[in-house]
Amino acid sequence: MLKKLLATAALVASALTSASAADLISKSAPPAPAPAPAFFIFADTQLSWRFETRAREPGNQRNIQKHIFAITHFDVWKYGTNFANIDFLKSNSRDPANGGGDGAFEVYGLYRGTLSGNALSGSRPFSVGPIKDVSLSFGFDANTKNTAFAPQKRDVVGGLQVAFDVPGYLTASVHAYKEWNHCGLSAGGVAICNRNVEFDTTAQFEIGYMQPLAFTGLPLNFSGYTNFVMPKGKDGFGAQTKTEILSSNRLTLDIGKLAFGKANMVDAFLGYKYWRNKFGNNYRTNAGSIENQIFFGLAWHAL
Repeated sequence: MLKKLLATAALVASALTSASAADLISKSAPPAPAPAPAFFIFADTQLSWRFETRAREPGNQRNIQKHIFAITHFDVWKYGTNFANIDFLKSNSRDPANGGGDGAFEVYGLYRGTLSGNALSGSRPFSVGPIKDVSLSFGFDANTKNTAFAPQKRDVVGGLQVAFDVPGYLTASVHAYKEWNHCGLSAGGVAICNRNVEFDTTAQFEIGYMQPLAFTGLPLNFSGYTNFVMPKGKDGFGAQTKTEILSSNRLTLDIGKLAFGKANMVDAFLGYKYWRNKFGNNYRTNAGSIENQIFFGLAWHAL
């Protein structure tokens, strides 16, 4: 009997010891915290090439061919969005570099950012009917080009953007617009216009859109933008600027998804661009200031 009692006591002690050890482990090693949420809700970076067939430049009445390589980034984060694009444009000899010879080279950069009204308020006061959100919108453009004119465009924009509740996206922005540029044209060694130009503050309107075309049965979408810059005072030659209209639209086919079942990898696109009163020049008196052309290209989603 005594042996049985001792054996029972040993089993109870062992069980109590195991329970105590389990309690100690539980207390000394709490569950690992959940990983912090990613900073970006969505991000996409693309490398692309496109070929423009009939580009134009103010003061140049000939059609110009351009190869354009671009780096494009778009992201969505907790309080808004960021869009940045840098184009590297190489013209053929119809748009010569300063001094003649080879075609001109241009770098054009653009940034647009938004801060969401709904996100900043912590609720959804701007989601009304077809409107999904209203955001603060801001950004800038900058370029440089090695032609005789030697443009050095700089502009800043700021205002409001309305996002509509549609498949894909549809946004409309109204901005205050301020531009500076350089006019460096000469003829026969005599400077015709060689100075920096500050334009008047004016209004700018931007519309951006992308709609999937699911009814085609293909991984196809239609996207683009249309911008209006209202007259911005006089240019470097003293001529009154005109309302500038730029519309660029494209059909994009997701080749990766179509051929390999891997979406957002490689795209092919075909587009049309219309540019009237380019850089504010009057297309009626400057034939190089209106552009109607088709372009095409490829894009690789790098990240």
